[in-house]
Amino acid sequence: MFFELIATFAAGIAAAGLVLIANHLTGGRLPRWVMPVAAGAAMLGYTVWSEYSWGARTAGSLPEGVDVLVTVEESRFWKPWTYVVPQVTRIMALDRAGVQTNPEAPGILLADLYFFERWTPPAKRPQLVDCAEGARADVSEAALADPSQATWRNMAGDDPLREALCQT
Repeated sequence: MFFELIATFAAGIAAAGLVLIANHLTGGRLPRWVMPVAAGAAMLGYTVWSEYSWGARTAGSLPEGVDVLVTVEESRFWKPWTYVVPQVTRIMALDRAGVQTNPEAPGILLADLYFFERWTPPAKRPQLVDCAEGARADVSEAALADPSQATWRNMAGDDPLREALCQT
């Protein structure tokens, strides 16, 4: 967040510098209000670009084997332009490369889900997935030792986690 604030100020200073150069080249003919307007527009433009590109930049920085399952687009009343084009604010990703099986419970998969949200540290949540039953459970010590002790929740047929892990 701090670096984005610095980048926003840098965009404003760069725009003001370009207006200063343009004013010098035109012999001082530009109105005085052009410089602050250009700086403000550049800072606003950078902020909007940064907010809208966050989802793609985050997804693009994921390591190989980690796939995006869900992106959540939202509109906010204090950002009225998001009602026209909603912005991605949350991402759920699956570590496909790290999926494990337990030889004593062969039909149950252990997978790590990663949750990314704008301005929030990433969260990791291991999940047990039973493809045959179409259910999933949060991982606990008891559930790892004996999957029947887990609190299972049914998954819909079009659940992204189920579609990603239970393809036959």
